[in-house]
Amino acid sequence: MTVDTEGRLHLLDLADGTTTGIGEVEDVSDTATDGRYLFTSSAATGAMTVIDSGMWTWDHEDHFHYYRGEPTVIGTIAGSGEALVTPGASATGIYFPDSGLGTVLDNDALAEGELRVRTELRAEPHPGMLVPVSNFTLLTHPGRNGTAAAVQAYDTHGDPVDGASADCVDARGTITTSVGTVIGCDDGALLVTTDGDDIAFERVPYPVGVDAPKASEFRAREGRPTVAAVAGDRGAWLLDTRERSWQFIPTDVPLLQVSAVDDTEGHVVALGDDGRVLVLSAESPGILAATGPLLTGTLKDPALLAGVELIADQQRAYLNAPAEQQLHEIDFADSARIARSFSTETTPAYLAEVGR
Repeated sequence: MTVDTEGRLHLLDLADGTTTGIGEVEDVSDTATDGRYLFTSSAATGAMTVIDSGMWTWDHEDHFHYYRGEPTVIGTIAGSGEALVTPGASATGIYFPDSGLGTVLDNDALAEGELRVRTELRAEPHPGMLVPVSNFTLLTHPGRNGTAAAVQAYDTHGDPVDGASADCVDARGTITTSVGTVIGCDDGALLVTTDGDDIAFERVPYPVGVDAPKASEFRAREGRPTVAAVAGDRGAWLLDTRERSWQFIPTDVPLLQVSAVDDTEGHVVALGDDGRVLVLSAESPGILAATGPLLTGTLKDPALLAGVELIADQQRAYLNAPAEQQLHEIDFADSARIARSFSTETTPAYLAEVGR
């Protein structure tokens, strides 16, 4: 699914290459998805809009069920400034840093086309996050300098859980893996796991002796234990949540985005600041494979570059090239081969993969 610069929503069917328009949203400045719903945020209006793609996959462990219905715009949550959206299995967290207001949406209600607020939480305004984890909700709280300093767990009624908190200075970036939920902290990662009514916090510190910028955004194939993050202009971090360990992958090319695609070989798909899609490995130095430059025009426009997404699934990676009006499908396992490119009539400013 794409959102163009005019706010028009388009759904590209990868099976037959057809595109369907499904509505419009205004002044989009960021997007998020859980594989079914697209969440669009507007820094200008404070609106967070939920769009149901009508396509999703249900994992039964030994097989998958694929569902398809009519796409629709469900509704809007009003806030202040741009919202940070964190999807979860049974709930979706909406956090507005400008006001410190957090809203937890019920995912069962979303499936029925309804915006139902499960609970609301509030902290002092700060750059932070609200993260649904099983039957709990995590909310960051600021320290004296106004940045996130700690994470507190709340129950389904919105009450703080006694003893369920942890320090997390400068909390930035979160992702859910097959092991637990990761939150990036100044000294490493905070790994949050649950067992019934119990919640536990583990700290995974950065390796001693590695001088590289901290991770602030995590990406991976859905449900994998290993995730990746950009390490400033030095390379990439790999975090193995199963082994509770980090690995640093240095690169000569500064990276804009990275995503972990497997666990055994430590393969990473990356977007270089030269507009190429790269394949890296924790086991081998250097670049294993690379496309040609795909974002020549987009790289010249910071506003368009901010909406570029490199998305990796089990077999392919997808990249939107807004200025070029292209969507690319890349076979990262086959020497970063461009498997298909789709031309768009409008500028695909934002991209999300749905139906998974």
